[in-house]
Amino acid sequence: MARCETCSAGYDNRRAQLGYTTCVTCGEKEARQRKHTVVPLHKSNYMVPANAAELRGINNKGGFFR
Repeated sequence: MARCETCSAGYDNRRAQLGYTTCVTCGEKEARQRKHTVVPLHKSNYMVPANAAELRGINNKGGFFR
């Protein structure tokens, strides 16, 4: 049985083989702290911005931003 690096509780070895280092409970808490967004581009596809600066001028119907 593998040990959670956050709370030291035991969790299934199959989960550890998948690369997880936390139990399900701690993993869910960690995942809920992370935020992400998906932004639609004008007459195009969707993108996941890597930083806040990429959000400037998106969906501006031409993309020009000063």
